[in-house]
Amino acid sequence: MSSTRNLRKSVLSIAMGVCLSSLAVVPAYAQSATGSVAGRATAGDQVTIVNSATGASRTVTVGTDGSYRLSQLPVGDYSLQVTRAGQAVGSPLQVNVPLGGTATINLGGEGGLTNLDTVQVVGSRVINRVDVYSTETATNISREELARVPVDQTLGSIALLAPGVLSGNSSFGGISFGGSSVAENSVFINGLNVTDFYRRQSFSTVPFAFYEEFQVKTGGYSVEFGRSTGGVINAVTRRGSNVFKGGIQTTFEPAAWHAEGDDHYYADGSVNVRSSHDRTSFTKANVWGSGPLVKDRLFLFAMYEWRDNPSRFTNAAGNSLSRRESSNGFWGGKLDWQINDDHLLELLAFSDAGDSLTKVYTYNFDTASVGAAAPSQSSSSGGGKNGSITYTGHFGENFTAKAMYGINRSSSFIRSPADELCNWVTYNNASYGAVYRAMGSPVLGCHPGSNVISHEDERKAKRLDFEWSLGDHLLRFGWDHELMTTDRVTFYPGDGKQYTAYGRTSPTQVLDNGTPLPTGVNAFLMARERADGGVFDIEASALYLEDVWNITPNFMLNLGLRLDNFENKTAAGTTFFDTKKLLSPRLGFSWDMKGDGSTKLFGNLGRYYLPISSIMSYTFAGGLTDERTFYALDGWRAATNPVTGAPYMEPIIGAQIGPVDDTFNISVADLRQSVDHDIDAVYQDEAIFGFQSAISPAWSWGVNATYRRMPNAMDDVRINALCGVRHGTLFPIANPGDELTLWGTTAMGCAQDGWVTIDTSREGYMTSTTNTIIGYSKPKRTYKAVEFQIDRAWDGKWAFNASYLWSKSEGNHEGPVNSDTNYGDTGMVQHWDHPANNQDYGPLFNDRTHQIKLRGSYELNEVWSFGATLVAQSGGPINAFGVTWPNDSLAGGSVTSIGSGGGTFWHCIPPAGLPNCSTVPVANRVYEYAGRGWGGRLPWTYNLGANVTWTLPVPDIDLKVRFSVFNLLDQQQVINVSQRYEAQPGQMRSTWNTGTRWQSPRYAQLVVTWNF
Repeated sequence: MSSTRNLRKSVLSIAMGVCLSSLAVVPAYAQSATGSVAGRATAGDQVTIVNSATGASRTVTVGTDGSYRLSQLPVGDYSLQVTRAGQAVGSPLQVNVPLGGTATINLGGEGGLTNLDTVQVVGSRVINRVDVYSTETATNISREELARVPVDQTLGSIALLAPGVLSGNSSFGGISFGGSSVAENSVFINGLNVTDFYRRQSFSTVPFAFYEEFQVKTGGYSVEFGRSTGGVINAVTRRGSNVFKGGIQTTFEPAAWHAEGDDHYYADGSVNVRSSHDRTSFTKANVWGSGPLVKDRLFLFAMYEWRDNPSRFTNAAGNSLSRRESSNGFWGGKLDWQINDDHLLELLAFSDAGDSLTKVYTYNFDTASVGAAAPSQSSSSGGGKNGSITYTGHFGENFTAKAMYGINRSSSFIRSPADELCNWVTYNNASYGAVYRAMGSPVLGCHPGSNVISHEDERKAKRLDFEWSLGDHLLRFGWDHELMTTDRVTFYPGDGKQYTAYGRTSPTQVLDNGTPLPTGVNAFLMARERADGGVFDIEASALYLEDVWNITPNFMLNLGLRLDNFENKTAAGTTFFDTKKLLSPRLGFSWDMKGDGSTKLFGNLGRYYLPISSIMSYTFAGGLTDERTFYALDGWRAATNPVTGAPYMEPIIGAQIGPVDDTFNISVADLRQSVDHDIDAVYQDEAIFGFQSAISPAWSWGVNATYRRMPNAMDDVRINALCGVRHGTLFPIANPGDELTLWGTTAMGCAQDGWVTIDTSREGYMTSTTNTIIGYSKPKRTYKAVEFQIDRAWDGKWAFNASYLWSKSEGNHEGPVNSDTNYGDTGMVQHWDHPANNQDYGPLFNDRTHQIKLRGSYELNEVWSFGATLVAQSGGPINAFGVTWPNDSLAGGSVTSIGSGGGTFWHCIPPAGLPNCSTVPVANRVYEYAGRGWGGRLPWTYNLGANVTWTLPVPDIDLKVRFSVFNLLDQQQVINVSQRYEAQPGQMRSTWNTGTRWQSPRYAQLVVTWNF
């Protein structure tokens, strides 16, 4: 025992030393997430709650109406005791306080529980099955539960356990909550917002073992949460206690435990995507320690984690092999100073910074041989240091104040030795792929292919939160402010241009710059020069007020109001967007139908606003050079890589075809034509109605219905007739289908220089052939869902949870990203580049009619336990985007790229004997309408996971080995397809409805945990 104790102290000292040295690097400042205990008891009695880990206590007096409430409690286990006239009444109760929720503890005259049938006792802890004080839809998952089921060690994987949460488009990642796009969510760690604000599609991360509990809010969240129209992930980290503890955990995912990915081919036998030679492995180990620096007062939890993640993968054609090395360390710590029972100071610091090095080799896929020449290489880095400090003070029994200040940093740098010496050269697979493969699929260009990027983001967050209990009313009010700064520079390597080879697709092909492809030119290059950059600030602030009113002992009304202000600034520091005084009313109710906390009926109405992403400021308010020049491709010549000495082919650039297309250039000098003068922020309205009931102390079930509507959008909109006269194309950020105010000039055909307001639902666009003035369809997105859930809580033997969700996500825009065509530049996804692009209202990308989620765990004995998860969902809709629409020759979708964001819902029908409609006069073309979902549905997907855990059957030694298998059946169904139907009007692409992404193959994971 003495050796074990000494080892425990040694490991703890190492972990504390790592954390304390890290805390000296960056100041740690933050707000922690909390929970509450409330219920009914005898008026005048006192209820005291003591934190089992730290000894901190709180006492409140039961009101004359028989109710009591203890709020702002750190998550964890507590001892609750009733006293009367200074004497203890009954025995102490062990209570678990959930994250973001309320434990309902109703106490009788003898100090014991009166709602025994509505709570569950696990060991000695009382756990609520129904939270009658909540009006939101949320799923709470603890670290203990996650250790029993096969869940990948990521925050997103935890969110996917909740009903209505889906993986987004795998081309750019993210998760979708309740029909929203992947760019509409918020993530908090101990109250600090760590959401990426550049694209809003990712977030800062910490190791799985660093967390204590998770709450996934899928709807109805209160006014203290804002800046989200999707969902909220609210997580809290582990913290120290009065007991010295430590542990070591290692995770292994060797490449041999990964199933091979399938290779995929087009109908003609040509290569689509080759994945069977891809390999990846993952190993990480963490050491942690916690304990009191000063007993009952100062506590520390600290962790260091080392990670090694080597991988190798081929490109889609299989002629190059990339080897990536990523070996990084995480450090993090939580320091809690319990000044006294009424005042707590918390500090959090962590770093998720990491680097990787990628080397690219020539590769022979058939022989699996790697080229002998030195590889090209690039390095990337990301993440950053984060910290926060939070003060919580209880002033008397009825007033609580909380203050938080935090810093959230992330960065992204990509570098290559070839950046200055080599151009980025690629090809369009659809039109030039056959020619390229006939050449032997050589390496094109001497650059590995990437932008040169320098990107840093920093968020400075401040919050003040107050709670004031006044009889039947709990007043909650506060203020929060975030200053978000992006410092980003991006350009292409070499001479600053990216060269893409294309093949002729029709005899009368017209390029995107409006120039017909000359006769005899069967291949051409598009040279795109794109450079931008600057420092951009976003200020977001909010005031909120909420009255939690217990109208009766069993009926609670939640009345809330949030006031948001958003301001985006240009690189010059002037205002770009300014949307203020955005009122968000929230109304919720909860009816404890039996008065014992076992059954509730609840509902919620609310409005939620979405801030403007930083990428929009960067693109429109920093100045942008985005020019496309077309050249004849006169063949290829052999060359030698100046960095590696490897051979490659470079294009022979012929004569320029047509003018330089500079319509995408943007100047920061004058933004009066870049953004609507009276633009409105994007918002969503939501209604939820539900029922939840405890069947027994362990079993509970519930059903709820959700309706969401997003009646407006914000995007760049094509305007070529502001004053009813055709002029050069503008792409201002606006609310399509609503009024638009821009600066008009006489040169544009306006009567005089000045502000011009038009209704874009009726005007703003002039057709190319008939010169007809038309407008854009009004944006609309709706989500309807009914959720059924049944839960059997863990009782030391087994647990089970099952949910079924029927939903329908419909509209004419997904939101600020466009998953249909893999276009992820938030807020600029070409939805509104042509009136035909959003003409149809129908099923959207994240529409999955049926979702079934199961998870369960079972302990056979003290040595062996098992867990399993199953996710089954129906497939999303398949669209078939055309190029043009009736009576207009301007393309609504690109004729050269399948990754562009636009696309119409019309297909031209070529006359008999003609391969396409290019030679048919526009006025004589015949079209068929192909609305959303015209191509049918993707197949159902099934993902089964299973694990087995072995526990060493020796007292006082906590050693576990868990083996998990993910996607046990090795399902590799297609989850995304190419939705570009036409290459030219009337010419179907051979790549339409072919896969672009598939389910990840089966893999296994071994986790060894030793706690001491």
